[in-house]
Amino acid sequence: MGRGKQTAVLELLGVLEERQGAAEYGWVLDLDGVPREGVLKAAASGLAELAGRDERAELSVRVGSPVRWAARLSGQGRDLLLYARSQHAAGPAEPGPEYRLVELMPSQMDVVRVFTGLADRLQVPPAPGLDERVRAAVQDRVSGRWRVYLTEEQMAAVAYGLWLHKMAGSAAEANRFSRDHGIAHTPPNPEGGSGAAGTTMAGVGGTR
Repeated sequence: MGRGKQTAVLELLGVLEERQGAAEYGWVLDLDGVPREGVLKAAASGLAELAGRDERAELSVRVGSPVRWAARLSGQGRDLLLYARSQHAAGPAEPGPEYRLVELMPSQMDVVRVFTGLADRLQVPPAPGLDERVRAAVQDRVSGRWRVYLTEEQMAAVAYGLWLHKMAGSAAEANRFSRDHGIAHTPPNPEGGSGAAGTTMAGVGGTR
């Protein structure tokens, strides 16, 4: 489904939700001005429910005129609206100057998702807001990379997650992140002063 069609579906579901919330009988009727074709397509996709013959007959009696069709959001339709709105709210369309565009390969994004999913059990948890930024990421259809805006603190957390993955067996993701974005996690030095872990910045200014 193209982005234009996706937008049209979400707009229709939003209208159904609004009209259904104001409806006296819990159904959006053909009398309410919602496009029938769009409603039928939503119903065919499982995003809306259509009233059966008996329900339409009852509604016709209640409103005092024939009801040709009546619809309401399905559970899946409500979930889709909730998910789409959560994605939109998770990240600003125009992040502030503290954010930097980061492009991650699919394998790198898989690692970051595992890392943020372990947040409650990690001794060194992800930076605040990283999980929301990850949910707001958008995959470029041409390059296949995931585009996400992160602060330096969030980038350091990503580097740490990739380092964990590296130490567990695969170094490719962490090495690629270091090359592309100039940041890598540095484990504690047992011979150093404080022995605190950190990150190193190579001064790379952008993605490639």
